[in-house]
Amino acid sequence: MSVRDATPDDIPELVRLRQILADRMAQDGSLPVESRWQEAYADSLRDRLGTSDTAVYVVDAPAGGLAACGVGLIFDRFPGPSLPDGRYGYIQGMTTDPGHRRRGHSRAIMSALMGWYRANDIRKVDLHATSDGEPLYREFGFVEDGYPSLTWRAPRS
Repeated sequence: MSVRDATPDDIPELVRLRQILADRMAQDGSLPVESRWQEAYADSLRDRLGTSDTAVYVVDAPAGGLAACGVGLIFDRFPGPSLPDGRYGYIQGMTTDPGHRRRGHSRAIMSALMGWYRANDIRKVDLHATSDGEPLYREFGFVEDGYPSLTWRAPRS
């Protein structure tokens, strides 16, 4: 198994894996699901693949398609006492196809993402975890940061 950078040819599979994650996340909580998000996700991947603030790593499935993927993003915010340069990371879309789980794919992708963050001198990385993924993220040193995670969403019209 080897981890590689995603290419534009992987976008349909990345959308498929993101749908698997969305379905799994719905089991842990209730998130609103917007219509046509898959098209917007595919467009965003086309725009961001290969940029300096985005890393998309994948593991190929032996019979074709993708076995797993993970997305790392770098954002800028105002500098502060605990984040002097204002740059931080966010991991999104860590997904392994159910037929390829328990083979180390997510661990390999997390290792690649964390290496990418270190190479870019990112000192803080956030993520939202499903109950399935939480033990792996804790192995990589992810912890609650002491502040509540609060979200505001605009009412659906």
